[in-house]
Amino acid sequence: QVQLVESGGGLVQPGGSLTLSCAASGFTFSAAHITWIRQAPGKGLEWVSAITSGVGATDYVDSVKGRFTISRDDAKSTVYLQLNSLKTEDTGMYYCAKCWKCGVVESQGTQVTVSS
Repeated sequence: QVQLVESGGGLVQPGGSLTLSCAASGFTFSAAHITWIRQAPGKGLEWVSAITSGVGATDYVDSVKGRFTISRDDAKSTVYLQLNSLKTEDTGMYYCAKCWKCGVVESQGTQVTVSS
C-alpha cells in the first residue's frame, strides 16, 4: 500500500536551516506528484511546496518562496524539502502527500519548531 515516511524535523533557531525527507513506497514514485503540507499549531492544513513527476516542475506558497527548496530523487523514491532562513511562523507539523497541492494527509509527519 502507499506509504510515505517523513523525517528530518527538529528544533532550530530563527534563521536556521533544516532538510526534511519524504521516503515513499507502495506506488510508482517516478510517476507521482508530491506535495509538502504543513499544519501550524491551532491552524488548518496548508500546502507549502509541490513537485511534479517527470520534469520536476515546482511550486511554492508565497510565504516560503526564496527560502524553501523542494527536490526529488526518483532512484531513492525520496522527496526533500530544504528549509532555509526559518521563521517562528514556520513552526508546525510537516507532511508529504502523493498529490498536487492538496490538503489531505495520511502519514505521521515530522515536527519543525523554530524558536530562540
